[in-house]
Amino acid sequence: MKLLLTGKNGQVGFELQRSLAILGQVIAVDQEDCNLAQGASVARLVQQVQPDIIVNAAAATAVDQLETNPDLAFAVNATATGILAQEAAKTGALVVHYSTDYVFDGSQQSPYRETDATNPLNTYGQSKLKGELLLAQATSRFLILRTSWVVGAHGANFAKTILRLAATRDHLRIVSDQIGVPTSATLLADLTALLVQRYQLTGPSSFPFGIYHVAPSGETNWYDYARLVISEALAKNQPLKVQPQDVVPITSAEYPTPARRPANSRLDTQLFRKTFSLHLPPWQDGVRRELRHMLGTND
Repeated sequence: MKLLLTGKNGQVGFELQRSLAILGQVIAVDQEDCNLAQGASVARLVQQVQPDIIVNAAAATAVDQLETNPDLAFAVNATATGILAQEAAKTGALVVHYSTDYVFDGSQQSPYRETDATNPLNTYGQSKLKGELLLAQATSRFLILRTSWVVGAHGANFAKTILRLAATRDHLRIVSDQIGVPTSATLLADLTALLVQRYQLTGPSSFPFGIYHVAPSGETNWYDYARLVISEALAKNQPLKVQPQDVVPITSAEYPTPARRPANSRLDTQLFRKTFSLHLPPWQDGVRRELRHMLGTND
């Protein structure tokens, strides 16, 4: 079986190269191989590879920068996704696509279910939602995995930013009124491999296609998340100037950003867990694992 993986050098894509390798021939590409902002290149790629499964881990994710570059956001996150789905529909290929908690506005008090109304607050969320819609319009053989606060050893993320800042500053001011769940790129990649394997074994006739929310168990906020990252790094003898007590909680209003963020990014994963009979471990487990790789420690 042939699998086409886009975004091979992203946080999730990097891990997917490992997890998917045992399931078939993986053709992994990135921006240098195919410019997703150019629709013709996207269509040509799928036509050349003729994959049985497309795993689309590519995305424009610089949330604040995309506020001033919506054309790029929609070209990569929406139009390219739609073209991948259109080409997949011609051959009956499965499309696995990753989306985001940012399709919601965060005003709900409880975790978001797949059926809850979407209302993205920023360009990134709007473009990802458009990609979902274009995908579902083009083919019925799809899995959309909405997730949140991705963290991986490879690529840029919040944890790496905290480690970099904590090494040079005396204190950090971190937003504490946005809640969500950090999701390990390794976990996402491993779960994806399990879903692809199930698809291979059952075939399309009985496979439960659709949208699913995927994130570890538990919840946190950026402030507590930062304190955990610093504590773990210090326990690994990293030379940080900032101690956990030097992290100061602030409100979103005290740290304005070009792109608005949802106050509540929690995703209800009950449908995913029941449908696929899979356990989602605590978020701290995944973060600690990714930190060990970032810091070059294995203990």
